[in-house]
Amino acid sequence: MPEKKEKIVVALGGNALQSRDSAPTAEAQLEVVRRTAEQIAEISRRGYELAVVHGNGPQVGRILLASETARDVVPPMPFDVCGAMSQGYIGYHIQQALRYALSVRGRSVPVVSLTTQVVVDRRDPAFQNPTKPIGPFYTEEEARRLEQEKGYAMREDAGRGWRRVVPSPLPRKIVEIGSIRLLWDHAIVVTCGGGGVPVAENPDGTLEGVAAVIDKDFAAGLLAEEVDADALLILTEVEKVAIRFGQPDQHDLDHMSLADAARYVEEGQFGAGSMLPKVEAAMRFARNHPGRRAIITSLDRCLDALDGKTGTTVTFA
Repeated sequence: MPEKKEKIVVALGGNALQSRDSAPTAEAQLEVVRRTAEQIAEISRRGYELAVVHGNGPQVGRILLASETARDVVPPMPFDVCGAMSQGYIGYHIQQALRYALSVRGRSVPVVSLTTQVVVDRRDPAFQNPTKPIGPFYTEEEARRLEQEKGYAMREDAGRGWRRVVPSPLPRKIVEIGSIRLLWDHAIVVTCGGGGVPVAENPDGTLEGVAAVIDKDFAAGLLAEEVDADALLILTEVEKVAIRFGQPDQHDLDHMSLADAARYVEEGQFGAGSMLPKVEAAMRFARNHPGRRAIITSLDRCLDALDGKTGTTVTFA
């Protein structure tokens, strides 16, 4: 166990919420979340303080699709509202599963989901170049049809199929950060779900939702900075970050300095819709917090990664 209560922000990848081998239903998601909660509860049992950030790409895509499909019956919901809805039901599942996983370990720790707004800049160049995948996978033929019929921007996603892409601006400020800090010592907070509901600040101080999805790894990194976390733990499908991924000479990385990571990014070693944002979020945290670490690993190896036995650790030097 750590000698002191280290503070960790855990960023959950899509595989921590949904399995490709099961139907995309709420019931199937809950089953996957229950397994995920076992790992998170074990991190808590070991004495770490933590907050949880989760993605929402498939979920917000389905909510939006359902809303648009029923537009002749009920008015469709705006994109930012769909994001908030996904925060609610994913957070509910994590709360329910994690509360039980903690209780069987003898830990009476409240779990709280906080609907979180995150400020973005309307001038962010991401609005001119949509890159964030959302919703289900399609064949190329289906994707081309959606481009023609609905005007969606569709892109091939890391060899897994075609998906709709939307703008993914950088997070600038977490609106509810004061509440998160107040809750930190009393609960495990599920926050910045799906990267947070993207909002823009108007000149009069009001906030207005915008049609975008903030990358949850960047949001988790910003949260880690704002709560002065000791580590940013980014959980994904692979045990380690690799260069020449999927090639015969693939090389898994135990450690990356900022200089190493920047070189690999420049070489185009990481997929834009998959590993690149994770590496960039880890780099940002390591750059702003020299002496602290970001770890990228798989959900099932997260405990070993925290112990330094696996995963890819990103540090300043």
